[in-house]
Amino acid sequence: MSMKPTSPSVALVTRVYRAHVFHIAGAPAQDDVASHLVSLPDGALVVDADGRVAWVGPYASLPEDYATTPVTRADYLLPGFVDGHIHYPQSYATAAHGGGQLLEWLDHCIFPTEGQFADPEFAHRAARYFTRRRIAAGTTAAMVFGSAFPVAQDALYEETLKAGLRIVSGRGVQTVGPAAASSLLTGEKEAIDLVADEIDRWHAVDTGDPRTARVQVGIVPRFSLSVTRETLAAMGELYDEARGKGVYFHSHLNENNRKGDGEIAAVLGAYGTETYLDTYDGRFLEGSKVGGRTLLGRRSTLAHAVHCQPSELARMAETGTSIAHCPTSQLFLGSGTMPWRATVAAGVNIGLGSDIGAGDEWLISRVAGDAYKVHISEEGDAGTALHPAELLFAATLAGARALDMEHAFGNLDAGKDADFLLIDKNLWEPLEGMLTTGIRSDDEDQATLEELFTLLVGLRQPAIAAVYVQGREAIAPPL
Repeated sequence: MSMKPTSPSVALVTRVYRAHVFHIAGAPAQDDVASHLVSLPDGALVVDADGRVAWVGPYASLPEDYATTPVTRADYLLPGFVDGHIHYPQSYATAAHGGGQLLEWLDHCIFPTEGQFADPEFAHRAARYFTRRRIAAGTTAAMVFGSAFPVAQDALYEETLKAGLRIVSGRGVQTVGPAAASSLLTGEKEAIDLVADEIDRWHAVDTGDPRTARVQVGIVPRFSLSVTRETLAAMGELYDEARGKGVYFHSHLNENNRKGDGEIAAVLGAYGTETYLDTYDGRFLEGSKVGGRTLLGRRSTLAHAVHCQPSELARMAETGTSIAHCPTSQLFLGSGTMPWRATVAAGVNIGLGSDIGAGDEWLISRVAGDAYKVHISEEGDAGTALHPAELLFAATLAGARALDMEHAFGNLDAGKDADFLLIDKNLWEPLEGMLTTGIRSDDEDQATLEELFTLLVGLRQPAIAAVYVQGREAIAPPL
């Protein structure tokens, strides 16, 4: 068993953070987030010695108890970003030209890239790089698609604990695949044994409680084409045993619909099911007959969901399964656009995912900006201009909800863990220019929305001055 370092145990003291505070308060439905937007132009966040939010409100109303508490100033304060779908073994694969869409890109770029993680030295360097990039992008929590190799997963968890970040991950499972993926493949029994071992060694290792842990584990097949019916059946049995421990499930769904030979057509052809989702729902036998246990549920997240049938959306809503929406990578691979309003109307929770490395943006607020662009361009009546509050919600609280950790983080409600970002606009001149000299409405409420939109869409990594998880500043690993 590898050593499991924890983040530094330097004692915290109560502190006040003064800035323009934005967050989505409470626990709104996805179609009602605008009414829950909180904007405090001169706000205060009080973080207690346990790393929790003790109070949030206008600085002028700061309770007398905190009158002499040390104050840290910033221009803006936001909840930490949550990345609902990111590939650790693709950390170095952004901007890789694969000469085609999803399946070609996997063969030519991704499978060879991921094979490098078998080397312990390479894996540890990549884990440090991945962790540094997360901190630079303000990603306090992430659903991370892991490496096939245990040595790389161990390095990832170790660096995450040292840095003080949150993670849900799991080794990427492949039991079948093309020649390009040969180094990533294992036998059926070995695949399940490796996942079970990862759960035993790493799930909730820091606290022992999945409701408070920063490090957690999921069952993560790459997608239905990378496994067999036997693998899915065995995963379902393992998940049934592990659900009570708070273990997660994570994979891809309905990403690429190129006619004839795209991902969706290949899955339906291989399994003979009525829908792609059926393969994860225990209905992976010919004709969508039941062959095993479902992998769907409150701690299940499926990335992309671009081309879902109405019945698939209904089933995800019924089971509490979330979608990690990845507009940046969908643009890169020509996969199409997830229909925003139809998906929201179906009642499915939608967070955002960078999908590094098909996505080439680590910063979730930039992914939110891409979401705005693609959905305003949807055809006909489906086109919609997303509200700034919807963008903030998708980047923060919806991601916490997808991880079934909304009770702990995702906004700045009193009593939650203090996971937040401090933003200094002067660290990125273009952001300072947009926020300081940009034209604003004479209507105060509209001007607030315009400011939030500019902050999210115009934010770049240099302007993120500090990143906090449970009240502690995240510590970037050395080069």
